[in-house]
Amino acid sequence: MSKRNSQTSKTAARERLRHERERQAKRDKARRQVIVAASVVAVLAAAGGIGYAVVQANKPTYWEGMKTAAVVAPANTSGKDGTTVVIGKDSAKKTLKIYEDPRCPVCAQFEENVGATLKKDIDDGKYKFQYVGATFIDLKDNGQGSKNALSALGAALNVSPDAFLDYMSALYSTKWHPDETVDKFKDDSYLIQVANTVPALKNNAKFQDAVKKGTYDAWAMHMSKTFDDNKDGVTGTPGFVMNGKQLNGGTPLLTVADFNKAVDAALKG
Repeated sequence: MSKRNSQTSKTAARERLRHERERQAKRDKARRQVIVAASVVAVLAAAGGIGYAVVQANKPTYWEGMKTAAVVAPANTSGKDGTTVVIGKDSAKKTLKIYEDPRCPVCAQFEENVGATLKKDIDDGKYKFQYVGATFIDLKDNGQGSKNALSALGAALNVSPDAFLDYMSALYSTKWHPDETVDKFKDDSYLIQVANTVPALKNNAKFQDAVKKGTYDAWAMHMSKTFDDNKDGVTGTPGFVMNGKQLNGGTPLLTVADFNKAVDAALKG
């Protein structure tokens, strides 16, 4: 082989090696750019995710939003935002105010034992009944049932006072009232199922539509605030007030005998 050919081969080999190194350098650079870009995207995505999480954390929940939403008050109410609910004959001279939370197990006990007596007293004109709804039990487990059931009670009240009383009785009944730890009232379908046991509400399309759409959700939150801000000194449920005073020293009245004794004393006072 001539020196010329040998030299040419060496030059060509060196040139190929140079080109290969350049190509490899370009591939390495491109790979580094991809890694950097991916890292930037990851950082931005993480930042975006954190930002989204912060926004969501600070965004009011649906029910929190209902505290400041426009109120649709049910029929058969009065006062600011329709939060005054008084049922009974105009001839009744005094009013028995009862504070209740739909999920309250002691309220259920009262309604199961004394509810029929309360209804008869109202029908007989012995006194008017004022209902104040509370939702504080939802705070214990971040629940929704007290609020949702209170809204459904508003839908029943919109039908009639009797529908309201009968639905309240059904919700607190042994058959339908859930354990305090089970938030079944958060489900509209369950509230409608209970309502179908009340003649005035059975298959009542208007009532069911109001429950499903949450027509009285804002009303429920404003009603609940009347419990939170009450001036009667009531801090739990059930609470009983007449003439501006708590009956039985604020202790729940869970038997017909105790209820009648406390109410009759208040009526005379």
